[in-house]
Amino acid sequence: MKIKDIYKKAKELKKTIVFPEAGFSDRTIEAVKKIQKKGIARPILIGDESAIVLRDKSLIDFQIINPKTFQNREDLVKRLYEKRKDKGLTMEEAEKLALDPYYFSTLLVDIGMADGMVAGAEASTANTVRPALQVIKAKKKGGIVSSCFLIYGKNKFLKDKPLIIADCGVIMHPNEEELYQIACQSVETYKSLGFNEPKVAFLSFSSKGSANDDSVEIVKKAYEKFKKTGIICDGELQFDAAMVKNVAENKAPQSPIKGDANILIFPDLNSGNICYKVMQYIGGLNAVGPILQGLKKPVNDLSRGCTVDDIITVTAITVLQTIKEEK
Repeated sequence: MKIKDIYKKAKELKKTIVFPEAGFSDRTIEAVKKIQKKGIARPILIGDESAIVLRDKSLIDFQIINPKTFQNREDLVKRLYEKRKDKGLTMEEAEKLALDPYYFSTLLVDIGMADGMVAGAEASTANTVRPALQVIKAKKKGGIVSSCFLIYGKNKFLKDKPLIIADCGVIMHPNEEELYQIACQSVETYKSLGFNEPKVAFLSFSSKGSANDDSVEIVKKAYEKFKKTGIICDGELQFDAAMVKNVAENKAPQSPIKGDANILIFPDLNSGNICYKVMQYIGGLNAVGPILQGLKKPVNDLSRGCTVDDIITVTAITVLQTIKEEK
């Protein structure tokens, strides 16, 4: 898998992506300059125009929007108020929130001025996810919003195979229905990136009944529901039974995955979050995300440990997520 292929697909779509942290993030500034130069997306930078250009004169030709002076700010305030008044939001509170760069950027996506948003280099996941849930909202009534990471890179074990792993950033203790939806959303993300033949493994500390626990039962039931989709899958499986051929032959000889999973569904946020960081820092792989799944329009988070290249890659992924929305 080559990241440049994702960049190439993104360039063809010519989408606009908003960056709420441009006013206070050096990594974001370096990333958007490369994003614009490569043609991956058209960036909108949020912040004080004079301060941003003073900081970097090369940004003078970028589209920069200051929430305080935005000509349609009152329309955004009213839009936010209408969306949240049933939850007790007052007009005064809406006016204050609309000045927040994360809420402001999310509102730009909501009205279609931007096609997607990328943030999180300088703040926790909640700063990105909360406005997205309140303004953009889930695609389906009663649906969830989850997250995944794209794992890629060369090492002796993975070679060139990309992985999607979920959920590593949003849902702490998913039940069977949530695990099922996480798997469905992860397959959608996998395909949106141009990858073929998804093979989904529902992970556990147990392989095919080797241990009993309430958490294992949740994984089993989620797998039983998901297999009705017809997508190649198996569960419950330990990590090695899902990813290592000779181990799979011993622990799960009847598994249709045969130790070649490319989408890993973790039983909870603890295991997913720990695993992606181990893959990144000890495994030497690239871990890009959290990529949010299940929203009406694409809004994506970044790890606070992200690099400039990570921001560029998440931006390209955000662009590709718009394809599903247009269909």
